[in-house]
Amino acid sequence: MSAQKTERLLNLVICLLSTRQFLAKEQIRLAVPQYADCPTDEAFDRMFERDKEEVREMGIPLQTGSNDAWFEDEIGYRVDRAAYALPEVPFEPDELAVLSLASRVWQQATLAGPASRALLKLKAAGVEADDASLAGVEPRVGTSEPAFEGLYAAVRDRRPVTFPYRAGRAGQVVERHLEPWGIVSWHGRWYVVGHDRDRGATRVFRLSRVAGPVTHVGSPGEVVVPDGVDIRSQVAVLAQEQPRGQATLWVRPTAGVGIRRRATAERRGAAADGWDEVLVGFSDPESLAAELAGYGPDVVVAGPEAVRDAVVRRLTAVLETAS
Repeated sequence: MSAQKTERLLNLVICLLSTRQFLAKEQIRLAVPQYADCPTDEAFDRMFERDKEEVREMGIPLQTGSNDAWFEDEIGYRVDRAAYALPEVPFEPDELAVLSLASRVWQQATLAGPASRALLKLKAAGVEADDASLAGVEPRVGTSEPAFEGLYAAVRDRRPVTFPYRAGRAGQVVERHLEPWGIVSWHGRWYVVGHDRDRGATRVFRLSRVAGPVTHVGSPGEVVVPDGVDIRSQVAVLAQEQPRGQATLWVRPTAGVGIRRRATAERRGAAADGWDEVLVGFSDPESLAAELAGYGPDVVVAGPEAVRDAVVRRLTAVLETAS
């Protein structure tokens, strides 16, 4: 359905919901902007008859009748509010707690705006989130990956994309062509799943490895998501990676608690200036670099080069953005 037709049908439904009386065709024609543009009465009649049928096929209870019970009046139209409106939706205390929790999840993420608007709509409908039961619970879903917004829009609009991707042990950048099906956060990392046009198969790409802008190609609606596809299961199967390297880090004695927790070895005071030497296994240099960059000057990468270069690249990008 075209955007113009969708807007016309929506305006028609709003018009018929705005009054409890039956509206004559001429009244509807004046109220709905798209009908006013009809060049002839015959063109309006044909369009209105088609729209009436489509509205009914959508399950909207369109009624016909007269406003005068005693005299034969012109047939009018309205939407039966009682049949159209949803019944009151009650929420249990635990369900209200989940709603409130969900509203917090995207607070510092790319989707913070839509999430906040959704919560406002719930409150406007009389649904009050149960904040009291969530004391001390502060979930966060971060979407700091630059590729997130472009890929999210592509998944939403069902559009193919192309993007440079850093793959393999050497970190070689290659161009990928993908029909995206969905985006998943799994084990703290973001992945996009879809049909890889280059390989002709389902593939999973980690957003932290996208090395440049995401370009939308083709038309909206072009991507068809297979029936019954389980995006999360695809990520769980295709994104499994065992540590394939070990990074040597110099960590300030009073810092790096998070990175120390998963260290394979640690030597206190073994690095320069009395810093600690910490060994950490990794499967992807880019993901490790994203974590290490967050420690700022408290963690220095002694090796390997791929991890050090990735950290330097991220920190340089931050400085360039700040300046």
